[in-house]
Amino acid sequence: MTYDIIIIGAGLGGLFAGAKLAKEGKSVLLLEQHDRPGGCATTFTRKGYTMEVGLHEMDGLHPTDGKTKIFTELGLFDSVDFLAVPEFYRFMHGKTDLVMPHDRASAEALLKENFPDQSDGIAKYFERLMNARRINVMERDQPDISIGEYLDSIFTSEEIKLFLLGNLGYFHDDPYSLSLRYFAMAESAYFNGRANFIKGGSQELSNKMVEIIRANGGKVLLNHRVSSVLCEGDRIIGVKFINVLPGNHVEAEARAEKFIANAALPRVAEMIQSDKAKDLENELSGQAIGASLLTVYFGFSKSLKELGHTHYSTFVFDDSITSQKDIAENNRSGFDTRSFTFVDYSQVDAALAPPGKSVGAVCCIDYLDDWTSLSKEEYRARKKEAAEAFTRRLEKIIPGCSEYMEHVEVGTAKTVQRYTLNPQGAVYGFAQHPNRKFTDSLKFFTNLYTASAWGKFGGGFSGAIFSGYMTATDILRGK
Repeated sequence: MTYDIIIIGAGLGGLFAGAKLAKEGKSVLLLEQHDRPGGCATTFTRKGYTMEVGLHEMDGLHPTDGKTKIFTELGLFDSVDFLAVPEFYRFMHGKTDLVMPHDRASAEALLKENFPDQSDGIAKYFERLMNARRINVMERDQPDISIGEYLDSIFTSEEIKLFLLGNLGYFHDDPYSLSLRYFAMAESAYFNGRANFIKGGSQELSNKMVEIIRANGGKVLLNHRVSSVLCEGDRIIGVKFINVLPGNHVEAEARAEKFIANAALPRVAEMIQSDKAKDLENELSGQAIGASLLTVYFGFSKSLKELGHTHYSTFVFDDSITSQKDIAENNRSGFDTRSFTFVDYSQVDAALAPPGKSVGAVCCIDYLDDWTSLSKEEYRARKKEAAEAFTRRLEKIIPGCSEYMEHVEVGTAKTVQRYTLNPQGAVYGFAQHPNRKFTDSLKFFTNLYTASAWGKFGGGFSGAIFSGYMTATDILRGK
């Protein structure tokens, strides 16, 4: 079997690259080890509830957003429903209980009303965010700093810093090791345009991308894991892959002119059968791998709206956090004190639950090394501990909700690693440290491209989508 392009992995980066290339007439083979496409853009069903694996909200989709152009070109607005999220987020910490609006003017007004002595810093903050692209270009020859350092330089109030870092978990686990330039670009996308949720869950988007690839002559093979990548000199010539379904472990081989790594780059480097793979591995080893996430999935037999709940996403910082310097340590604390997010999908009519019921999820930063040494019994016990702790804490926010919990399930960093094969269960790829060095795989293999959260655009839905589409564009331009 010979193709123009072989793509390893059907996460959003691989799917968008494959769809663009297939629509442009390229023969595409996409191989995915999981039984469904999407990577973290997937759902699963329990007792009639559809549980969203990854998506809380997707930024942008305003007229100047790059995703708007991509989605229009691929016809996604005609087949996928994007639901506007009502507000950016609710933030709870001590006596602070504020709702961050999506638009800049309302957000500035809210901040100035609640932190009147921080007005100068507020103006500087939004000036930096809303002009992030231009400023990043202007400062490209200067050292980057962390968002933590930047906030310290413009604010004297620790509480406003914490409020502005409410959704830090969307990107990283520590403000003092997260690039200001990366944060500013990502965060500004929320204030430039309303965030959205995909009706029916992110699996709807992933499945649609597979349809586009197949409708344009491409081939998508699920339950097929790439076992090795074959090379001649500095060129990759093919892949060997196995059907992972029981009783079907037959190895096959396919060849192509060019290859796209949607799978985690460290995993791809391990699969490459070449001495040059060591050079790639050595360069990758210098990059820190990002954190993982723990999620507690809830199926409620009653809509939370009927219990008086009115917010889509609520970010809770424990009282033990008194400054942003405490955030990283708190992310390693027990489940009774660890900061978390609760998302109530029923607030946007997400179609994830049967009529009259609702789906919600608690999410917090997690690390694989907290789980790997546990026995099966210890692992189950710790997951139960997490579920019980977050149930207690959620009951304080939405009194009475625990009475209607019909299904509770916990996914850990170990779960993420199992289904994505990502090292350390990382959900955002490499950590976006200040002045992070981006690996250029073309230095080692002239026909290997990257389209994933592990590339230069970083993690999240937007980063993966941009990575996939731009990689396909580069290939079509002969780069």
